[in-house]
Amino acid sequence: MIVLLSVGPGTLESTMTEDLSPAERYAAARRRAAEQATALASFREMYDFGLDPFQIEACQALESGKGVLVAAPTGSGKTIVGEFAVHLALRQGKKCFYTTPIKALSNQKYADLCRRYGSEQVGLLTGDNSVNSDAPVVVMTTEVLRNMLYAGSQTLLGLGYVVMDEVHYLSDRFRGAVWEEVIIHLPESVTLVSLSATVSNAEEFGDWLDTVRGDTEVIVSEHRPVPLFQHVLAGRRMYDLFEEGEGHRKAVNPDLVRLARMEASRPSYQDRRRGRAMREADRERERRQRSRVWTPGRPEVIERLDAEGLLPAITFIFSRAACEAAVQQCLYAGLRLNDEEAREKVRALVEERTAAIPTEDLHVLGYYEWLEGLERGIAAHHAGMLPTFKEVVEELFVRGLVKAVFATETLALGINMPARSVVLEKLVKWNGEQHADITPGEYTQLTGRAGRRGIDVEGHAVVLWQRGISPEHLAGLAGTRTYPLRSSFKPSYNMAVNLVEQFGRHRSRELLETSFAQFQADKSVVGISRQVQRNEEGLEGYKASMTCHLGDFEEYARLRRELKDRETELVRQGAATRRAEAAVALERLKPGDVIHVPTGKYAGLALVLDPGLPAGRSNGHRGFDHQDGPRPLVLTAERQVKRLASMDFPVPVEALDRMRIPKSFNPRSPQSRRDLASALRTKAGHIPPERARKKRSQAADDREIARLRTAIRSHPCHGCDDREDHARWAERYHRLMRDTSQLERRIEGRTNTIARTFDRIVALLTELDYLRGDEVTEHGKRLARLYGELDLLASECLREGVWEDLGPAELAACVSALVYEARVGDDAMAPKLPSGKAKAALGEMVRIWGRLDAVEEDFRINQTEGVGQREPDLGFAWAAYMWASGKGLDEVLREAEMPAGDFVRWCKQVIDVLGQISAAAHTEGSTVAKAARKAVEQLLRGVVAYSSVG
Repeated sequence: MIVLLSVGPGTLESTMTEDLSPAERYAAARRRAAEQATALASFREMYDFGLDPFQIEACQALESGKGVLVAAPTGSGKTIVGEFAVHLALRQGKKCFYTTPIKALSNQKYADLCRRYGSEQVGLLTGDNSVNSDAPVVVMTTEVLRNMLYAGSQTLLGLGYVVMDEVHYLSDRFRGAVWEEVIIHLPESVTLVSLSATVSNAEEFGDWLDTVRGDTEVIVSEHRPVPLFQHVLAGRRMYDLFEEGEGHRKAVNPDLVRLARMEASRPSYQDRRRGRAMREADRERERRQRSRVWTPGRPEVIERLDAEGLLPAITFIFSRAACEAAVQQCLYAGLRLNDEEAREKVRALVEERTAAIPTEDLHVLGYYEWLEGLERGIAAHHAGMLPTFKEVVEELFVRGLVKAVFATETLALGINMPARSVVLEKLVKWNGEQHADITPGEYTQLTGRAGRRGIDVEGHAVVLWQRGISPEHLAGLAGTRTYPLRSSFKPSYNMAVNLVEQFGRHRSRELLETSFAQFQADKSVVGISRQVQRNEEGLEGYKASMTCHLGDFEEYARLRRELKDRETELVRQGAATRRAEAAVALERLKPGDVIHVPTGKYAGLALVLDPGLPAGRSNGHRGFDHQDGPRPLVLTAERQVKRLASMDFPVPVEALDRMRIPKSFNPRSPQSRRDLASALRTKAGHIPPERARKKRSQAADDREIARLRTAIRSHPCHGCDDREDHARWAERYHRLMRDTSQLERRIEGRTNTIARTFDRIVALLTELDYLRGDEVTEHGKRLARLYGELDLLASECLREGVWEDLGPAELAACVSALVYEARVGDDAMAPKLPSGKAKAALGEMVRIWGRLDAVEEDFRINQTEGVGQREPDLGFAWAAYMWASGKGLDEVLREAEMPAGDFVRWCKQVIDVLGQISAAAHTEGSTVAKAARKAVEQLLRGVVAYSSVG
């Protein structure tokens, strides 16, 4: 019999229990009473909606004392589990730390928890703010918790729970290691709650958590609480990406497939410009197609979504400038999404939130243009904006007062800003090195914003039609859930000294071996080891099959293999010699030489127009810097002008005759080519090509080949009747042995990789007197207080007194070089620098970096592996110097040529490192600590000082 215990008061439950026996009714009542006594029951009463099964399962596991890993889609409500950990901590009289990857998320979570539990119960710790840090519940960035663990902070006393929101950040190339450091170093008594986006290897991550943290329950939910529908907007029509197939299977919309096929067959604009003829029927079909297929403009898209009832919407554009341009385009198009009442609400909220920004800075920040967009319900959102402006956009969007946001992909990273629809302009983005297709994981992350729980019945993802789009590829992005979590953990100098100070070298090495990076490497080694084992079993079988009763067939097979290798080597040498001779012959060619091209697509008679020698100019044709030898430009007898490659000349070529090339000859003119080709055929068409003479084989005179052939013929196994059968088994044995050796080298390369890197770092730090065995020197203790990419460089600058006697603004300029990284590298112009002491100190910092770089090379510490010190970037030094010297925002931003948001972010990072330096520079007589504190005061003003929290 099925018993429903909680359907609703006085409904099905009471009816069903009437059919139960007294004993069964008593047992059911006991169960209900037990459930009511749990922390989960009181927690559920705090919410006016029911919890999902995965939330209940995770909360029950937490209450039973287990750690949990919850992997669920964006917007599914996994933070409920984190809030239950807060509830448990307060109920048990323990502390709970709620960590997030970015400050904006920390501020948002702090505000949420304050509303629920009161501001006296909740604190905030980020690089910028410290609010009520002794509260039982503290929201912080993950780096803050890492620093606390290394410093042995008293705040850790009584800690019972740590929530790691967005734990999939440990894949992040630059910051991911921090998550693993925290997970490894948290006290065993702390229960860990890990909240992650949907990842395809959640079970693997859970296995690792189980290893390092103890009993951990893995809860994976693929269910989206608000179903997502995928569309493609082409011209005036919104196509569904999928249509229901047989057995509820989704199939790509055939209308879209036909549209893509027709677009692909239609000649492009460039094709038509090249003069390709089009039949009248083709032109008519194209006119019909063009009337209904195009990429809609941004204002047009927003109007269409508004008409369909699909606002609010976030349009992802992978460019900051394009986001701002999109807002302007909508304003110029006269788009208005707010009525007068909404406009007044927007203005009131904006004026309240920006009241602390100095009036003289508002014009510089583009405040009035920004406000006009907000009043119309349109805004941009990207990292180049002032943090205050971004926070206002987020708040207005959540309140429904901004209905169209144009954003870069950074908005997809955790900020609670769900929409009814998400629009993707393109499926390609710049990844820092090249334009690349977005991955299924990125597509899932971006479209995960669509559909607001409790508001929308369904969410919508809209991709704009672009020429060349593949509906099948898009369906693959939308239907794939491959987003594997990959560790980016690497030891650093700061990590090494902190670990050695706390645990000693041996224990530190063991701790690093427990990292997720090593866990993944070891797991991959398990599969390789099994393959090696199978190979070894196969080798034994092959060895038995090649056994010969006349002698050692393994030795005989080795002689045959050596003979084959020697013959191959001689063939290779012969080919190289012929290529070299051919290259020399090509270098002797001159414009006007008539040659016979021996092979290739353009084989036959040809006239040399330009010999194509590296770096040169001949007969008006520019030479090219070819690494593989000359590449002559020729006119063929068939009137084609082509630049040939060395592969067209496998044998040396010689001039058959010479011709004069008219000065008026133009290789782009068909008439010029026709006339000269005709003259070429008349002049040399009757000359037969010279045939290459065969040379005597090198193998015929090679002593080593003669010796091996004699040894083979005299070997006992040479006379065996089954010789070739044994030889086939021997060849298989050799191939499998070679494959097995490669696998063993891969195992060796992956085993203890983290520990080996740590050993090299420790050796370098010992060389520089930061460590002496298990002892951390005074220099090492200073390094332990410096966190950042250039921790060792900062420590060496303090050690050598590079920053002594600098003023606060000069020190700010120098420290900026430790944190700043230009968005676009290899700038042609050298950055502007402050003069005097600051310039000299910056030069000295670059010199020290050069010395450290050489030392790292000696110890095989490689920057490409994420370990080591990059070159300091001086591009922000002048802006930091000016701001710390009291210059106005207008002047600083104009000189820096930098968006306000970037300027504020870099200033705050400089302030963060200055705080570390003031704590580390405690040497007697040093002026650096005082200058660092003063520099912080001088930087922390105006827009940099303004913060929405605390």
